[in-house]
Amino acid sequence: MIQNSDFNEINSLIAYLRRVPYDITQKELYTASTLYKGYNPQEPDSLSTCYDTVVYQHFLSTGKIAKTVEESLARTLHDHGMHTALREFFKDHDPRCCIGIMGGHALLRTDSQFHAIAKLSKKLTELNFYMLSGGGPGAMEATHLGAWMAGRSMEEMEDALRMLEVAPSFQDPGWLHSAFSVLEKYPQNQYVSLGIPTWLYGHEPSTPFATHICKFFENSVREDSILTLAFGGIIYAPGSAGTVQEIFQEAVQNHYLSYGISSPMVFLGSRFWTKIMPFYPLLKRLMRKGKFKNLRLTVTDDTVQVIKVLKEFREEVMNI
Repeated sequence: MIQNSDFNEINSLIAYLRRVPYDITQKELYTASTLYKGYNPQEPDSLSTCYDTVVYQHFLSTGKIAKTVEESLARTLHDHGMHTALREFFKDHDPRCCIGIMGGHALLRTDSQFHAIAKLSKKLTELNFYMLSGGGPGAMEATHLGAWMAGRSMEEMEDALRMLEVAPSFQDPGWLHSAFSVLEKYPQNQYVSLGIPTWLYGHEPSTPFATHICKFFENSVREDSILTLAFGGIIYAPGSAGTVQEIFQEAVQNHYLSYGISSPMVFLGSRFWTKIMPFYPLLKRLMRKGKFKNLRLTVTDDTVQVIKVLKEFREEVMNI
């Protein structure tokens, strides 16, 4: 039987849920305009009071691991809404055409690898794939920039890259402003890409080039979602600890055929993945010993080969 004191606790909980600076009933994926609501590119100081920043500051003040039951419930409700929104997204977008790109968040916009990833993503998007990443800066931003610029000329792509180079690192003032400048100069509504960032890494800004943004509080849920949803295959650009985690997490899913099939794991950068961080030969050796099964592994420096591998896999699964 519910006592009066229980009603008081329920009312207190409801009051808390109403006070949090994010919508616990969120049922739509974010966009650049909704995630950065309140940000005016002409007023740099407005970044400190926009929606994303306010939520991140609240996240830090209430604990990266929520300090109270009320906050834990609020975050869970928000992230549940994100899952609902993802289900709606994939009703309209075939997961067999979803390609993930994983790589370092610290990759500079001036780096040749940033340019290569953006151009590869552009080409894949034009081939009717759609791109997925962790939704942050570096290799992730390059992924969504390429998808955003799909259908445009290579001269326009180069111009967009030059516009971004005024702020090479996400830590540079003007990083977000320059991205919004590209969005303004080159608007589009034909191509989609999906970014899945997290407030756990809220110091890394979410890229506004992703047309659909699914931002989670729980990073473990976010990581699993990225690897599960990239059914069409994952491209691993050079990265560090986070990218390595994603390699083995995806390898486990493929080994057990957790979702019925093994997706391609393409390592872009032969020297990096065989010499500097030799995880490609390690996985090959483990497969020979029978410790891993079902892995579809490719290592290459050739983006043409990357596209070939992914197209052949798509043709295969479309006939299943």
